[in-house]
Amino acid sequence: MILKTLSWIIFILTFSIQTPVTRIVFYGDSITAGYGVDLNEAYPAEIERILKKKGYSVEVINAGSSGETSAGGVTRINWILKKPADIFILELGGNDGLRGLPLSETKKNLQTILDQVKTKNPNTKLIVAGMEVPPNLGQEYTAEFRNIFPSLAKNNQALLIPFILENVGGYPELNQTDGIHPNAAGHKKVAEKVAGIIEKML
Repeated sequence: MILKTLSWIIFILTFSIQTPVTRIVFYGDSITAGYGVDLNEAYPAEIERILKKKGYSVEVINAGSSGETSAGGVTRINWILKKPADIFILELGGNDGLRGLPLSETKKNLQTILDQVKTKNPNTKLIVAGMEVPPNLGQEYTAEFRNIFPSLAKNNQALLIPFILENVGGYPELNQTDGIHPNAAGHKKVAEKVAGIIEKML
């Protein structure tokens, strides 16, 4: 009788104790949104599958929006943060660079986004994902753009991914015909790298 009672207690506890879910928000532009591929092929979805396969309890939110600039990111961040994130990956700024927008404004906007995240949940772990721009905008502009991301990471105690498309950008077999957006294989490669970074935070 005692053994039977203990068995029932263990059974109830097993189902009543829930594993905390880590909420991971990817906030970016068309690279994050998965432009040109199915949403479940974009790198955030791939990362969710990788982490769950390894036994992690995670909820991945793809908050990417194709064509998004840093200014656009500021306008919708509060809506995205209605539920706070445990890990927040910022992947914005690429469209600012492609349009040749003033980089002082880009940096200001990205900092505003990070400030909102920290205000919502000071314990959120931050990742800043950098991008590159074509050299046709000039060496000075290109260098200034590249320096935005390590500066943001340092000032916000965030982990830096210097170039989110490292070993993907520039490889025809990993990109769509526009030469900018990864194909499904490219997203898998991005996911493998970023999942390893996130795993260290879990």
